[in-house]
Order: sequence, then structure tokens, then C-alpha cells
Amino acid sequence: MTAQTRYNYLTSGRQTFLDVAVQCSELTLPYLIQRDEMRPTHKTLIQPWQSVGAKAVVTLASKLMLALLPPQTTFFKLQIRDDKLGTELPAEIRSELDLSFSKIERMVMDSIAASTDRVSVHQAIKHLVVGGNALMYMSKDGVKHYPLSRYVVDRDGNGNVIEIVTKELINKKLLPPELVETQGKALNDVEKKGSSLMGDDCEVFTHVRLDNNRWVWHQEVFGKKIPGSDGKSPKDASPWLVLRFNAVDGENYGRGRVEEFLGDLKSLNALSQAIVEGSAAAAKVVFLVSPSSTTKAQTLAAAGNGAIIQGRPDDVGVVQVGKTADFATAAQQMQTLERRIAEAFLVLSVRQSERTTAEEVRLTQLELEQSLGGLFSLLTVEFLVPYLNRKLLVLQRSGQLPKIPKDLVSPTIVAGINALGRGQDRESLTAFITTIAQTLGPEAMMKYLNPDEAIKRLAAAQGIDVLNLVKSMQDQQAEKEAEMQQQQEMMMMQQAPQLLKTPMADPTKNPNAEEMISEALAPPES
Repeated sequence: MTAQTRYNYLTSGRQTFLDVAVQCSELTLPYLIQRDEMRPTHKTLIQPWQSVGAKAVVTLASKLMLALLPPQTTFFKLQIRDDKLGTELPAEIRSELDLSFSKIERMVMDSIAASTDRVSVHQAIKHLVVGGNALMYMSKDGVKHYPLSRYVVDRDGNGNVIEIVTKELINKKLLPPELVETQGKALNDVEKKGSSLMGDDCEVFTHVRLDNNRWVWHQEVFGKKIPGSDGKSPKDASPWLVLRFNAVDGENYGRGRVEEFLGDLKSLNALSQAIVEGSAAAAKVVFLVSPSSTTKAQTLAAAGNGAIIQGRPDDVGVVQVGKTADFATAAQQMQTLERRIAEAFLVLSVRQSERTTAEEVRLTQLELEQSLGGLFSLLTVEFLVPYLNRKLLVLQRSGQLPKIPKDLVSPTIVAGINALGRGQDRESLTAFITTIAQTLGPEAMMKYLNPDEAIKRLAAAQGIDVLNLVKSMQDQQAEKEAEMQQQQEMMMMQQAPQLLKTPMADPTKNPNAEEMISEALAPPES
């Protein structure tokens, strides 16, 4: 069975979700999801009569982006399994490992900041909010996004993805020449049908499936496999990320946030249209002149501002639309709908801050979790963890990250609300030290806490490289010895004048006085 055949077979299960997604897009962001993106007709998109839906989608997408990939703080951490400490690894090595992991985290964040991942992720999040579905492919060159109209997916009974088929257009010149030549007759037959090709473009299908606990894929065109298009990856580090906004048991595709409030958006759009059209009609000024009056309509129409003409004021009237009460009712209902939509998409709770802090991100995550009912947890499982696993794998294979000995160290990626990176560790550690100082006093804190270990853990939690910044134990011991030697020299210098006053220092009474004085004034041997 070819990839195209499999794609066409799975398309029937996607059609209902695609129709709803297109409808939701028409009321919010019409350009986002179209019915058939493979054949653009450059048609004029339907423009909604209100912008509330667009603002709601953009606001919620921005909040989700801030929670998933915060720009100024780490959103994950690497940690050692507790059962490894004290058995295979000494417990005192924990702070050193935390410093190393903190350095790896900064390297990963620098790699994400230097790439275009955030652009593709933000686009995918908007598709999730509107259509409920998105597909992302993480290649070496960056992240590619597939809208719902360009891929199909199949899941098992537990909701796990087992098969993905994508469809996209590429120029025939990019294909191997031998493949195009051998498929010349088939190409002509397809062009005669007029459905699969547009000019120099042809449809390329990518078939991804789960095989023997690993992901394998290849590309096909004209029903034939493209040479060199094979790929494979571990199951837990797949470059193919199938995302859903709301997961429903038994459904291969997700449901978007806009679909949940589709009725309110439809009503708001209809009322907005009625008010706009009614206001335009009401704003039109039409003068009526009595047919039996002496005032001429032509004279009135040709009169300029401030002109003096003959006529009676009673002969001229103005047509007025008496719909003020109806407009007020519609406007009141619109305000109610706008408020409900703003609350649903978290538009009313926009916090102003000069910079993004860990606490700001944590509050945003909690807000999303409370308002959207487990959405952030779902995105953590289906996006953040696979994204980070794939990122670590790619960076390790390219040599940008050191290899992690998984036989001794099993790093755990903790993301989302459970632990917001090392910023949460910093706050917890600071609160612990402060509590001890306030409860037992500074003297007890210095007695029971290890300052060197506390400094290392704070540096790791803060994400700071302590190289040549924090003094090592050897440097501290050397400074202590130098200080003790200096104190001894000062004591000898203070004792020297008293020694000269003694009879033993008198050369007339002691023949060895000069030697004794020289030894007393000489610096001690180090």
C-alpha cells in the first residue's frame, strides 16, 4: 500500500475535524486554516465583522508560548536519580553534577534562542487554539509546522500515535531526474485528470510509522519511494510531534478552544454585522421636500453652505432611523458576549511586567492550568518532553553537548508546573536557608550548614558559571595559611623591641647577642 493510498484512506476520519477548524478560523484568523492549502486559488478570504476572536486567539497563544518556552528563564532541569546517589555515586558529588547540568541547560537554551524554533512553535500554538491540531517536524535545520489540511494521523486504543502521513507540494526539478523520467507516463496520466499537480509542482507524501519500538519514515512521489528519503529515530526522541489542544477518548484528532465557544463567536459576529450595517444606514442623511411646497428640491441640493434661498422650513424634513433602542439592546448583548470570550481566552488577566521572571511564568502556567482544565499538562506530555528529548539527542550527536553516561546517571527532564526549571530550586533553597537563620539564628546556621555546598547549589539554581568566580577549597586553605604567616611576622616584629631591652641582647654581656637578634628579626620559614 502506497503512502498516497494510506493518506486518502485516513482522510475520511479527518474531514469532520477539518470542517470545524475552517469554520473556527473564519471567525478568528481566516488565513490560518483553509479547506485545501494544496491548491491555493488566491481567493478573497472571508473577513469577520469583529476582531474579538482574533485578539482572543493571539492573547491565549502568547500566554501559552510564554508558559512553554519562556524567553528569559530555563523551563526544564536535569537531575540525578536519587537512588543513584550514595550507591553508585557519592552524595557529595551532587553539587558538582548540578553545576554541570546547569551548564548543559544554558547550552540548550542558547541553541533554542539561536534557532527559529519559537516562530514555528508560536504558529503551531495558534493552530492548536483555533483548530485543535498541529504537527511539527524537528529537523537539523529547524522546526517545520504542518497544518491540519496537510497531514493525517492514526492512533491506537490508548491514544498513542502509531502512524502519520503528510502531503506537501514540491517542484519536480528538486526530484531525482531518473525518478521523473521513469514516471513520465504516470505523470501525464495524473495531469490529464487535473487533480494532483499544479504546473511544475507535484505531491510528495511522507509516511511515518511505529516499527519495532522505533519510528521509521520515507517519502514517496508518483507512488514510488524517493531514494535517500529514509529516516529513523528512537521512540522517545521522535522528530515528529503530533499536538492536540483537547484530547477526547477514541478520537484521532483534538478539539480547539475556539470550537468550545463557537456559538458565542457566531452570535457576536452576527450582532456586529447588524450593528455595523444598521449604523451605516442610520448615518445616511436624506432630506424630504414636500411635493406641494414652494421649496425646490434642486435649489436645496445645489445650495452651498451658508447660501440664502427661498422656501419654508416646514417643507423640508429629515429621514431618521428610529432604531436607537434596538441598537442599545444589541450593543448590550455584544458586551456580554465579549466579556465571556475575554474570560475564556484569558484576555482580561493580562499582567504587566518589565521582564519575564520565573514567578511570572509560574503564575501564567497556573492560570492556564486552572482555566483550561489540564491543557498545560497535556502539552507538557505531548510537546515539551518530546521536544526536549529530541533537542538533547540532536545536540549530543552533533557534538555541541557532552555525552551523558546513562548507565550511571539517568537525567530526568522535569518540565511544566511540577518544577519550573532551576528557578524553583533557587526559591526553595533560599527559603530554606532563610528559615533556618530566622529560627535557629545565624550562629546555628553557620554551624550546621556547609557554606561551600550552599554556594554551589545556589549558583547551579541561578544558572551561573562559577569558574574563576567562587574560590575553591585549595584557594581558601592557601589564603588561610598566608594569613597565619603574616600574623606570626607581625607578632615577631612587635616582640623585637622588647627583646632588645633585655640583658641577653646586650653585646657587652652576651657575646652571641647579634646572632640572637638576627634570628629573632628573621622572617619565619614557610
